[in-house]
Amino acid sequence: MRRTLGIVLTAASMLLLSQQSLANSRDQAQRIHNRLAGVPADATTLTQMATLIDNNNAQAAAELAMEHPAFYSVTLKQFATPWTNEAQDVFAELNDYTATVIGVIRDDVDFRRILFADLLYVGNASPAAAADSNAHYRNLESSHADLQAVLQPSSQVSQYGTPAQAVAGVLTSRAAANAFFYAGTNRAMLRFTLMNHMCRDLEQVKDTTRPSDRIRQDVSRSPGGDSRIFRNSCIGCHSGMDPLAQAFAYYDWEGDQEGDGGRMIYNTGNDPDTGTRVQGKYLINSNNFPWGYITPDDHWDNYWREGPNANLGWDGARPGSGNGAASLGEELANSEVFASCQAEKVFKAVCLRSPADSADTSQLATMTSAFKNDNYRMKTLFADAATYCMGD
Repeated sequence: MRRTLGIVLTAASMLLLSQQSLANSRDQAQRIHNRLAGVPADATTLTQMATLIDNNNAQAAAELAMEHPAFYSVTLKQFATPWTNEAQDVFAELNDYTATVIGVIRDDVDFRRILFADLLYVGNASPAAAADSNAHYRNLESSHADLQAVLQPSSQVSQYGTPAQAVAGVLTSRAAANAFFYAGTNRAMLRFTLMNHMCRDLEQVKDTTRPSDRIRQDVSRSPGGDSRIFRNSCIGCHSGMDPLAQAFAYYDWEGDQEGDGGRMIYNTGNDPDTGTRVQGKYLINSNNFPWGYITPDDHWDNYWREGPNANLGWDGARPGSGNGAASLGEELANSEVFASCQAEKVFKAVCLRSPADSADTSQLATMTSAFKNDNYRMKTLFADAATYCMGD
């Protein structure tokens, strides 16, 4: 009798453990789906995901969650939109920059290409994109178009008429040009590219040991009459930034920044203000220090390959210099910090927190390695982050 009772209790315990496992896997599946798609999974999908988790294949469960349209129209839209404007507003309207990032992730395109290739995604159910308006993308958003379904690859050359030598991925998208080539001296394009795609603002790459020979005329060598400020502060950013921002010397934004009607300009002939292809804006405030560097062309050099910023992991197979925005984009995209930055951004977006301890740091390293080994596929990062945080 006691033996029979023991067998019954053992069977009941096993059934209870099985039910608890199923409940745990369903909870984990729902958490993964909520983090990736932003909405609960339907019953069928939830069961499929839970089964995959029970079979030690949480990665496949995360991939299944990313098939939901909301992953593209909501999660990725909010993920990429802050990169497209100086205010880093997550609620800015859909634009060509954001749409292109979404399309690249959907199609498993090598994510490095967003900084240098002729990439542009447009909707197939809306009038063609125009270089002087964001109406095409605004219409997609206002009509609640399924971005997973309607986005299709195109090119900036064919849609906008941008010269092939001027194209540099999302850096030459209409949204980026509007935000970062408007007025100013084009240093904003470099600064926000570093922030958005290398997770570094200028203060974090400041290095006062680099040569100052390429710092432009608009930077005073004695701010407030004190040359020490230049030597101990200004030079730290400008010595590395100005030689890199030279890649954008032929670009400008024409028209107002707000609303439609403006477009990116790329000099293919001599500018009336400079007598070269360099935009006149590169001479703004030239009287601040007339003996400073006068930009002659779009040749850039990466002074940060030496000194403390060498730890950003620059690709030793690349020359560290070049002409134009696309070659600069390749320099940045092939750095180690570009890959680790994507992992860090995805971790924060999916786990809803910053890395906090040694386990999180180790996970970021694992994610970065997997990302690189999987041909820089962004969905691999999202799946890795979702499965790591499914117990949070």
